Amino acid sequence: MYLKLGWRHIISWDALDHQLFILALIVAFGFNDLKKILILVTAFTVGHSLTLALSVLDWVRVPSDWVEFLIPLTIVITALDNILMKKKSDNFLKINYMLALLFGLIHGMGFANLARMTLAQEQSIAVPLLGFNIGLELGQIVVVIAFLILAFIITNLLRTPKRDWQLFVSSAVFALALQMTLERIPF
Repeated sequence: MYLKLGWRHIISWDALDHQLFILALIVAFGFNDLKKILILVTAFTVGHSLTLALSVLDWVRVPSDWVEFLIPLTIVITALDNILMKKKSDNFLKINYMLALLFGLIHGMGFANLARMTLAQEQSIAVPLLGFNIGLELGQIVVVIAFLILAFIITNLLRTPKRDWQLFVSSAVFALALQMTLERIPF
């Protein structure tokens, strides 16, 4: 049940913000960077899991209107970083790993209220949270693979320069996330 819940959390149409974040996070990479991508996505899941656990245990509570505002703001920042970035470097990777972890913390709060109610009936939250996070990670990997296939087709078969593809995707993600952010301003 919880594995399926984690899967749906990323795969469903309601998960557009989560999917946009993943796209912004990985658009600068290709299949040859799969290990780096999986580390990025897992860093995001670790942050997401940590905050989700802390929220479910009721150790951390942030007003939901602020969380709903901060989630698309993290996407805006990530997409803007891609747009302004000149080229990938080791420093770029370190920053992205930290952003993925930090922003995962924020995204984890977005699911906290539903998780708190769902997990309240459980005697232990460890197994349900593990199931949820495995489902989330599997869903993210499917999104990553689908996007990498699309990127490969666009950049290799249609011969679109990788930087143009990165700018196109990042700009589209930026525009959608900025709209979400502006719609959710909590003040």
